[in-house]
Amino acid sequence: MIRYFFLFALFFLSKTNGQTLTGPQLLEKAIAHHDPNGAWGTFKGKLSITMQTPDNSDRISDIILDLPLQYFSLTIKKDSTIIEQTVHKNECELALNGSTIISEEDIKTHRLTCERTKILKDYYTYLYGLPMKLKDPGTFIDSKIYPKHFRGKDYLAIKVKYEKEVGKDTWYFYFDPTTYAMEVYQFFHDESKNDGEFIILNGIEEINGIKIPKTRAWYYNKNNKYLGTDILTESSSF
Repeated sequence: MIRYFFLFALFFLSKTNGQTLTGPQLLEKAIAHHDPNGAWGTFKGKLSITMQTPDNSDRISDIILDLPLQYFSLTIKKDSTIIEQTVHKNECELALNGSTIISEEDIKTHRLTCERTKILKDYYTYLYGLPMKLKDPGTFIDSKIYPKHFRGKDYLAIKVKYEKEVGKDTWYFYFDPTTYAMEVYQFFHDESKNDGEFIILNGIEEINGIKIPKTRAWYYNKNNKYLGTDILTESSSF
């Protein structure tokens, strides 16, 4: 009963000036919270991300991202292996342990291709550019707001789908109903099967006025199995 009371209360929190707050309007409020100065479009920065997964050694990913120059650099360090991948506009460079001469076996083992590098560029730009990236072309924001109760807290959520060329999954983004901070997101390949994953965000790292979540913990939707955590250990702008 208490849960339904809070969900009912969230319905009223989604009212502004006597009118129902729409999904796109909620997104605008979230963007205003995370990027109040509209700095994401000219972002130039360095991110160091440590990925921790059960029964595995840590993986450190050092990223340089310069959106105006269309430049992306990723250096991955895990155990004794160092992988360097760079995309600058349409140019791509790859290196393994300091060498640009890479065997076919190593290319296959480490998936070291320019196509894969461009996918990683899009992946990191998307995740660390949220919620601003939800304004990109090919993104469809449901007009409705979805009140959600998740792990003991109530949220206002938006539902997001994409053009087929962009992505096939269905996403939900959960925002604090008072501050509009993005605190959880979740995706499904097939929502009726409850597949896919949810990601819990904690902490804030501020870079050039942009509030970026410090940690992202990943879980399966179906059984809540913990998959791993990405920790933003260092960041800077240039």
